[in-house]
Amino acid sequence: MSGLPDADESDVRLNVWVRGRVQGVGFRWWARSRALELGLVGSASNLADGRVEVVAEGPREACEKLLSQLRGGDTPGRVDVVVERWSVVRGGFDGFVER
Repeated sequence: MSGLPDADESDVRLNVWVRGRVQGVGFRWWARSRALELGLVGSASNLADGRVEVVAEGPREACEKLLSQLRGGDTPGRVDVVVERWSVVRGGFDGFVER
């Protein structure tokens, strides 16, 4: 067993690192709004190297939709690269916060 969630498991954890012009343009607020619309919990954080990290937990289908939106052209600023990592739910989130 790989430790990664199977496609049929309901809840997953998605870590996404977004590179581009994503700090100081409302990207974290936008990501938080999309995640809340999808019923996800987690966080959106600015990183020291200029990236934004989005961590979301919830149904796999909702996380996949969020990932698609983060990669889409309708984000604030400019997204150049999106890197994702899927894993098992860890919990510990109460809502979706900007950090």
